[in-house]
Amino acid sequence: MLTKKGKYGLKALVDLARLEPGETAFITEIAQRNNIPKKFLDTILLELRNAGMLRSKKGPGGGYSLSRPAAEIRIGHVIRTLDGPLAPIRCASRTAYEVCEDCNDPETCQVRVSMTTVRDAVASILDSMTLEEFAADKSMPLEAPEEKRVG
Repeated sequence: MLTKKGKYGLKALVDLARLEPGETAFITEIAQRNNIPKKFLDTILLELRNAGMLRSKKGPGGGYSLSRPAAEIRIGHVIRTLDGPLAPIRCASRTAYEVCEDCNDPETCQVRVSMTTVRDAVASILDSMTLEEFAADKSMPLEAPEEKRVG
């Protein structure tokens, strides 16, 4: 599940992706436009800057901007930066793998095998989606599975 930190980070990046080239935005402006607590946004933007996605400039004409074109920023990288691995459980993670305490054989555990498939599907979508597509709402259309209704 995407945390508030991840959600707010994506909202802030979309805000910055929609600026004109060379334009910057102050944290207070981004926070107000997106209904994000400023103090929390400070931390998020610092992490994104440290990950190389943002640049900041102090003084008049200062603020935050993307450090590279939105077409070069992958949504999967953003989420991993802010929220960590995409896997729904640790034993299905590529970057933060841990064996479950209750697992006798990770190689044959059906929960791990299934969650690895889920991780791969999620990573495939998020790693192919750019911030430019995300900001323009041009992400891949997915067919929704048919709903099964009981009763």
